[in-house]
Amino acid sequence: MNYRMVGFILGRILLVESALMLLPLVVTLAYGESAVFAFCLPIVLSALCGAALGIRTPKNTAIYAKEGLVIVALSWLVMSLFGALPFYLCGSFSSYVDCFFETVSGFTTTGASILTEVESLEHGILFWRSFTHWVGGMGVLVFVMAILPLAGGRSVHLLRAEVPGPSVGKLVSRLGNTAKILYGIYIVLTLIEVLLLLAGGMSLFDSLIHSFGSAGTGGFSNRNLSVGAYDNAYFDVVIGTFMLLFGVNFNLYYFLLLRRFQEVFRSEELKVYLGIVFASVMMIAVNLLRFYDTFLQCLRYAFFQVSSIITTTGYATADFEQWPSFSKTILVILMFIGASAGSTGGGIKVARIVILCKSSYRDLQRMLHPHAVTTVRFEGKPLDEKTLRGTYVFFSIYMGIFALSILLLSLEHFDLITTFTAVTACINNIGPGLSLVGPMGNYSGFSDLGKLLLSFDMLVGRLEIFPVLMLLAPSVWKKPRRFSPSKKPCPYEIEEDA
Repeated sequence: MNYRMVGFILGRILLVESALMLLPLVVTLAYGESAVFAFCLPIVLSALCGAALGIRTPKNTAIYAKEGLVIVALSWLVMSLFGALPFYLCGSFSSYVDCFFETVSGFTTTGASILTEVESLEHGILFWRSFTHWVGGMGVLVFVMAILPLAGGRSVHLLRAEVPGPSVGKLVSRLGNTAKILYGIYIVLTLIEVLLLLAGGMSLFDSLIHSFGSAGTGGFSNRNLSVGAYDNAYFDVVIGTFMLLFGVNFNLYYFLLLRRFQEVFRSEELKVYLGIVFASVMMIAVNLLRFYDTFLQCLRYAFFQVSSIITTTGYATADFEQWPSFSKTILVILMFIGASAGSTGGGIKVARIVILCKSSYRDLQRMLHPHAVTTVRFEGKPLDEKTLRGTYVFFSIYMGIFALSILLLSLEHFDLITTFTAVTACINNIGPGLSLVGPMGNYSGFSDLGKLLLSFDMLVGRLEIFPVLMLLAPSVWKKPRRFSPSKKPCPYEIEEDA
């Protein structure tokens, strides 16, 4: 383990977070609010800690897979610990655990909240709360790589560990340029949404808040009733459409810029993603006919909630807790499916669902025709066994953590629907569930241990399990054994790399 390089990158992360906190501080000063100290102290603390760790570049800057996984997990944890300080110092939260839960929910773009009332919060606090969505949406390390050099060619391990999906590669030869391209697309789409919301009559502050939430597919709003507080069909269409756009693999937007339209139209994941959205909207709209006056209204609310849930954003325009069981069941299924790989959305990802279905079909075919040579193809290319095995391992561990989290959270003595959907919403980075954690509910009723468990689930879901598990593995932190030249190692022992 290259501890010096781990500390160096964590220092850079803290320096960047310190700079990011300047934006909500400016908002606080612009509105003449009292939370100036709540931002100044964390800015100074994170800057000092960051300078102590990240000013001097280590001699050995090598980063391998192990270091990449550990750095990503530690970065998100450290960002959340320091990012919770403004919430704690502003006095609007009852405990630091609540602040940590809210911050983890923000950076992981989950949108689960312990707040029962948000409209009374100061503008600077609300801005920081939603801005964490925007930073966490594309990824903390991707953001840092876009503005600061980190570790040369080996930093691809950071990108692979942080970007969601079965696999990740470089769009261009230099990884820093890849990060800049991704964030350039991200910024442009965010600005377009802000302008469209402004054109519809939404205030600049509200436009920024909801654009941050849509871009990061997070779901924090500055209104108690979320987007439903506006009761505006135009806003529903704009925000719903952009949620879907941010749920698309960002590589496809890069292909559009290069005018490689055939690659976009041939994307198997995009077709499945849009097909699921269309089928879900139509089924829910038909199921809601007795709830609303016209079919157009049914389409409006169905479209927005399907967009919000499949992209794991969590905004709401209606209390879908009151919808029929059929519609709620569809939404719960969409919670697990999630958005596309390489997007800002959470969930298992459409790509993995397609791969799992195809590989299951192949195994059934092998049972009927044992000697047949069959391959699993995705996006027009055959998948190797390593990719398939990785998908199986991810799904197995995912279900294991999911089941264990439900079992542990059931000790809180809430009803089964609340417990089940709370874990589902957190591990898939969605936010609202059903029953007590529904779109008009919150997570304030859980104990501190329950909130920490759900915070762990949010981190596991956003980082897709392996970085967090690597961080918890004792073998990662052990020093490698070195054998004396005069002593011949036992043939059953394997010498570890330095």
